[in-house]
Amino acid sequence: MTQRKGSDYAGLSVAIVTPFRDGEVDYSLLRAQIEFQIEAGTNCIVPVGTTGESPTLSHDEHERVISEVIQVVAGRCKVMAGTGSNSTAEALRLTQRAEREGADATLQVAPYYNKPMQEGFYQHFKAVAEAVSIPVCVYNIPGRTGKVIEAETIARLAELPGITMVKEATGSLDMCSQILNQTDLTVLSGDDSLTLPMLAVGAEGVVSVAGNIVPKDMRALVESFAKGSVEEALRLHHQLFPLCKNMLGLATNPIPLKAAMRLLGRDSGEMRLPMTPLDSASEAQLVSTLKAYGLL
Repeated sequence: MTQRKGSDYAGLSVAIVTPFRDGEVDYSLLRAQIEFQIEAGTNCIVPVGTTGESPTLSHDEHERVISEVIQVVAGRCKVMAGTGSNSTAEALRLTQRAEREGADATLQVAPYYNKPMQEGFYQHFKAVAEAVSIPVCVYNIPGRTGKVIEAETIARLAELPGITMVKEATGSLDMCSQILNQTDLTVLSGDDSLTLPMLAVGAEGVVSVAGNIVPKDMRALVESFAKGSVEEALRLHHQLFPLCKNMLGLATNPIPLKAAMRLLGRDSGEMRLPMTPLDSASEAQLVSTLKAYGLL
């Protein structure tokens, strides 16, 4: 198989949470999370994405979290900084700053709320890709942004040398197949529960939420498939599936994830409004899910 652009990001990337304490970012907890991921063999850490509650961070906090992650990682794994925005000027500023700090790549979410036309998507990502020298991962998640980046637009973007990856979270295997059929981009699953089906059609990794608590299992799934151990990958898929669906289905990410981390003794601090903690009934369901997986 021809090597794809961005294939050095194959494997497990983990979209980490941003820990808060008394309304402030808790950098000691952030450092502990990073060490946990590196010890698990995670290929790439993705700070200040959706899981990192990036919409609630000030610009200064956003930049400092990225800088802190890069400094603590110190080259031991890759860092793909979440620096997207629905303002092209802001995405440029955040991405250029992350590049100066030493980020290996940038995760660029589709501009949200203002719902650009397809030409607007193209020009937005083109502007970012041409302003920096680090690889760009286009993040397609219409459930969050209100509009899909169509496969034809992604095919146009793939012609730009700086755009090397897509984090595919439309929930559509057809979309995944179209991108792989029409481009030389590396596709990373944006849905934990769809990781194996997407690998089966040619994706090469995942940007995982569940990897915050079970990184070794998520990594084993991706690596088993890559080595041709399909039966083992299938076993891990069915082991992980109830955890991914039942935990992340309880409330908007990262609400149930932060609750799970606290229950597992890996406290990631409080939520920041407008995100609110998991209610007691949902937490009881979460406890059952974690017990069924064998984590509690």
